[in-house]
Amino acid sequence: MLNPFILYFTNMEEQKNKNQINIELSEEVAEGIYCNLAIITHSHAEFILDFVKMMPGIPKAKVKARIILTPEHAKRLYKALHDNIRKFESIHGPIKESKDGGMPPFSLGGPTAQA
Repeated sequence: MLNPFILYFTNMEEQKNKNQINIELSEEVAEGIYCNLAIITHSHAEFILDFVKMMPGIPKAKVKARIILTPEHAKRLYKALHDNIRKFESIHGPIKESKDGGMPPFSLGGPTAQA
């Protein structure tokens, strides 16, 4: 079962007035897109988050989704993600980080077999 965390991009005025936003989530979007690599770039005006799906033995990977944010919204996303990770870890314990720098757990050298 999904354990959804809600992310709101609101300013203090909206929070004080308790304005609510009606957000529609289509079935297609609700299915989500799997990715195991994120590439983040930025300019003075925007942050670009490319979400990539890498497959074992395939040296070419495709960007599955691209999100473009203003620097202000990127910082709000960072704070919301940080807060949700803190909440997750307080319930489930620390998230283990791999020692390989976070790359997906396979090589691009082609399929291998182990006995």
